[in-house]
Amino acid sequence: MIATQPVITHKAYIALGSNLGDRIGMIERACSEMNRAGIKVKRTSSLFETAPMYVLDQEPFLNAACEVETTLDPIELLDTLQAIENGLGRHKTIDKGPRNIDLDILLYDNETVSHPRLNIPHKLMLEREFVLRPLCQLIPHERVPLPGMNLTYLSALRSLPPSETVPVVTSPLSPHIPPLTPTDPKKKTIVMAILNVTPDSFSDGGKHYYTRETFNPHHLTTTIREFIAAGATIIDVGGESTRPNATKLSEEEELARVIPVIEHIRTLPEAAHVAISIDTYRARVAELACRAGADIINDVSAGTLDAAMLDTMASSGKSVILMHMRGDPSTMTKLTSYPNGIMQDVSTELLAQVHAAEEAGIPRWRIILDPGLGFAKTRDQNLALLRGLGEMADGQVNEALGNFPWLVGTSRKAYIGHVTGVEKADERVWGTAAAVTASVANGADIVRVHDVKEMGQVVRMADAIYRV
Repeated sequence: MIATQPVITHKAYIALGSNLGDRIGMIERACSEMNRAGIKVKRTSSLFETAPMYVLDQEPFLNAACEVETTLDPIELLDTLQAIENGLGRHKTIDKGPRNIDLDILLYDNETVSHPRLNIPHKLMLEREFVLRPLCQLIPHERVPLPGMNLTYLSALRSLPPSETVPVVTSPLSPHIPPLTPTDPKKKTIVMAILNVTPDSFSDGGKHYYTRETFNPHHLTTTIREFIAAGATIIDVGGESTRPNATKLSEEEELARVIPVIEHIRTLPEAAHVAISIDTYRARVAELACRAGADIINDVSAGTLDAAMLDTMASSGKSVILMHMRGDPSTMTKLTSYPNGIMQDVSTELLAQVHAAEEAGIPRWRIILDPGLGFAKTRDQNLALLRGLGEMADGQVNEALGNFPWLVGTSRKAYIGHVTGVEKADERVWGTAAAVTASVANGADIVRVHDVKEMGQVVRMADAIYRV
């Protein structure tokens, strides 16, 4: 019997950049090609839009870094990456000039390589903010593997002179609307309009409920036009209520509710510049909704209620919203103990789902986080989360959660009724307005709302105050 040699895998870090054409699409294609070539992408950084360096007369770059696992030696890895660049149509005309894709090996295990074609660590990486900033999302506290250099990547980044143009995190949502820019202090808050096509949602059940027999395209068209006129740029379509103790729906019934609605919205000329999200925790519903025209998968369970969801999200290539929740709608009201404090425990549990999403192959730049107001939280815990959202978004509570975009769904929630004394959910407009304003003040990128006309005005005013 011939003994087989064990396969030796290596960890490497690759820089990705593009400043021509569909920059996001090109970087994502490069990641797909690396996976296809057996270079497994394990984790990615965010995407950063950065000003050009060295050759200044060119368009801004999108830059990122990824951690990969490979069996290739450094030169074989270089050859494969260059073949991917060539296959994606890269034509190098000017050194450090414009290119549709750029793949550079930054690190390979803890090795140093000096070769006429390749130097590891990359020779110029310690002077390049556009390399260090994404790398610091992956390995901030690891040390640079160079003799006589006692330096972490984070300390190297902090030692650089301030940039004239600070790199801005760029998070794609949909081909139909511009990306989010969560680190830009002048960003505009996105309004997500709630379209519950259910008979039993907690505040608007039945208002937009359709069956196969009662589907009313004229009524739906009017509703969508009103949402868009009020400033909504995302429409969140949900077919099953997730209120406490809601009745569970069959998968087929959920599909029967949401697919005709998504397909109809996609036929409307007015919706050409609107993204559609599918609000579901079922993988098959998410998959078929994306085929019907949805751009975003919004899962209140962050992939915990359907074992196939994270893989479905990854294969879809869509942006995803991961919300913090414990249990399911029938059990969550009993799961409100947070021994380390609401901020710390929610951050820790959300980060665990981010890691699970990354393991499934979802790039960091496709992930949006939601603190889950109203889900497995008491009144005071909801208020504390809303109050502390800025610290979570800035990475002060947990460094690893910095630079993500955040969605806040506070509209008409029960805790607003507890504070204001307003029992009927659809009358909690003023309390919702205050909570939406607090969301904007504390860094929310998207607010999910029922009262689109009123909250559209609230968001515009809050942006004028806080986003300057």
